[in-house]
Parts: sequence; structure tokens; C-alpha cells
Amino acid sequence: MDNSSIQSASQYQGTDNKRSSRRTFKIMMSAGIGHFIEWFDFGLYGTLAVIIAGNFFASSDPSVALLKSFAVFGSGFLMRPLGGLFFGSMGDRLGRRKVLVTVIVITSIATFVMGILPTYHQVGIIAPVLLVITRLVQGFAAGGESSGVITYLAESAEPHRRATLTCWSENFSFMAFVCGSGLVLLLTHGLGEPAMNDWGWRIPFLLAAPLGLGGLYMRRNMEDSAEFHKLQQSGKIEASPLRKTLKTSSRALLFCVGFVVVKAVSSWVLQSFMPGYLSTHLHYSRTDSYLITTLGLLSVAVCMPLTGYLSDRWGRRPLMLMGCGGFILLTYPAMMLMTQGSVGASIAAMSMLGVFVAMFNGGCGAAMVELFPTAIRYGGIAISYNMTVAVFGGVTPLASASLISLTGDPLSPAFYVMGTAVISFIAVLLAKETAGKVLD
Repeated sequence: MDNSSIQSASQYQGTDNKRSSRRTFKIMMSAGIGHFIEWFDFGLYGTLAVIIAGNFFASSDPSVALLKSFAVFGSGFLMRPLGGLFFGSMGDRLGRRKVLVTVIVITSIATFVMGILPTYHQVGIIAPVLLVITRLVQGFAAGGESSGVITYLAESAEPHRRATLTCWSENFSFMAFVCGSGLVLLLTHGLGEPAMNDWGWRIPFLLAAPLGLGGLYMRRNMEDSAEFHKLQQSGKIEASPLRKTLKTSSRALLFCVGFVVVKAVSSWVLQSFMPGYLSTHLHYSRTDSYLITTLGLLSVAVCMPLTGYLSDRWGRRPLMLMGCGGFILLTYPAMMLMTQGSVGASIAAMSMLGVFVAMFNGGCGAAMVELFPTAIRYGGIAISYNMTVAVFGGVTPLASASLISLTGDPLSPAFYVMGTAVISFIAVLLAKETAGKVLD
């Protein structure tokens, strides 16, 4: 081959690589921005739980009001398994894109409505009832979100870059938590706590309308995943994917449940339990509590791309096992550090826990996808993921606050996190390595 031919081939390959990179970036942004908006909306309740408690529940004891607020937070997770069953089946039959468009519309509307709800002081018991209803609608829609985005990204990625791309689903959700917590921090600092408690808390919820329209535009213009297109062309779409999943993939479902236990608990401890815990139980100011939480969540978002890349290089199991090990060994010391009253020490402790979250989640999404064949993947992940999140993740703030009330020990929630980490550690230890696996 002469030099001109070699040069032409090299230029063609370079152009092809650029096209592939642009396509990957477009896929990541189309799915990821919608995911960001979805979790910005869904996570706001946890960040604002203390303020919501004061506005929607009558109690002279702030701890009791917070417990009630966390109970409503958990109610949204009760609907996630139903949403997972409904949207998971729809995603395997009609495509990933259609479901992702639907869930962002439902969540955005429910979140906006939450921002205009009357308070307990205005309408009495009707206020918490309406709050529960909107939270249930949010939870139903969320049942189709994470499993759908993880599936979509993994099915659009090259095998050797699957975790690198899939981890962005988690990264966008934690960036959403960072932005939600950061926005609440700025509003609290700018408006002052009295104004924030009175009306300022509504502003983040009302942003759901313009954000939802942006997410809807992005998702309506994205293509369905490459693997689903192949499935359509082969004519092998399952008429009853959920029945097929339960009949043929019980082992995969159990492993997926095991993976998600600590994933759900650790994420919601950082995002939803910590703001109220720091201000109510450890007596930090509201502003300091939001600052500590925001920077702790930021550590997850910063580390996630690296841990996804390392999962593709080293495998899923090493990173996931290290994440579990970190929670088992260092959650208690981290929470003990937070009780010292130092904002800097608390930021360091939260950031350390955030690194463990990133380690586990960097490979977890890809590992879940690699458990199921394409025809039942969306539904398989949706069933196991949402059942586990409902049982463990949704009750995390309530269970953690209840442990403190029952024991009088502000460090007792650490044992809840450590116990769930042991469960996931055993599941990962028993699972096979799937990095680089051809999906079908």
C-alpha cells in the first residue's frame, strides 16, 4: 500500500472516530440532561424535608415533624415498583425513548404542583394529603426513569466503554442533587431562613416547569438505542416481557437486588437524610447543613467518571467491592467526625462517603445491564431496582431518624448503612465478572 493510501485510510478512520465520539456525546447528553431534570425534581423533597415538615405537619417537636416528612418522602418510593412494572414492560415492548419522554412529563407536572400546594396553616389536614398524592405520582414516574436511562446508555455504548458511558446516568443524577442542594443553599443564604421557610421553598419546585420543557425537547429528539433497533429488526420483541423475566431470569433478578441495596441506601443517606440530620440532630445552622451536603454530593459527581472508566479497565467487581468495603469500615468513623461540630471535618467526612458511593456506582449500572438479555432488560432492571429502592432506599431517611429516636444515639444510622453494605458485598462477591460482555 502506498503512502497516499495509508494517509487516506488514516484520515477516514479519524473521521469515523470523530463521528462516533459526537454520536456518543449526543446520546449521553440527550439521556443525561433529562435524567438530571428528573432527579432534580424528585430529590428536592429530601433536600427541603425540614422546611416541608414545618409547613405541612402540625407538631411542636421538630424531630416528630421531620419524621412525618420523611414518611411522606418514603411514600413516593412505594409507587416505584408499580411504576417499574408498568414502564418496564412498556419500554421492552415499545422502546426506551417513548417511556423516557413520558416519565419526564409526569414528574415535571407533579413537582410543579408541589410548589403551589397550600400549607397546613392554610387548609389544615388537606395539605399533607395533597402532598402525599403528588409524591405518589412522582414515585410512579420515577419507577421508569433510572432503569430506562441505564438501559438506553448501555445499549448505545461500545462494550469496552459501557461503564464509562453508563456511569453518566448516576453522574447526572448526583449533579442534579448538587444543583438542588446548592440552589437551596443560595436561596437560604440570600432570602434568610424566615423567608425561605415562608415562601422561598416553593421556588425550586416551580422551576420544574421550564426544566421539564427542556428535558422533553431533548428526549423527543433522541433516537432509540442500537440494541433495541436490532431487536425490532429481528422481530424478537417479547409480547409479555415481565412474565418472561420472572420465568427465566430469577437469578439475575436476585443479583440485581443485591447490587442495588447499598446503592439505594448510600445515595439517599447523602442526599435526603443528611440535611435534616445535620441541622436537627447535630445542630448545625441550616446554611452550613446545605453547604456540607452540597460539597459531599459534589465529590460523587467529580469521582464518578473516573470510577466508570476504571470499571471498564479493571472490571465491575473490584470497584463495587471497594465501595462496599469503604462503607463497612468507615461509615461509623465518618459520622463520628460529623458530631465534632466542625464544618470542615463534616465536609471531609461527607466527601469520603461520596467517594465510596462513586466507587460502587461507577460499575453498578453496567453490571445490572449485563445481567439481562435485550428483550427483557428494561423490565428486568425496573422490577429488581425499584423493589429494592422501595424497601431500602425510600425508608432510609425515616429508618435513620427512627433509629436515633429509639436509641438516643446520633451515630446509630451508621449501622444501617454498614448492614446494607454487607448485603451488597456478598452479592458482588458471588456474582460473575461481566465487563466487556456482548449484551446478547
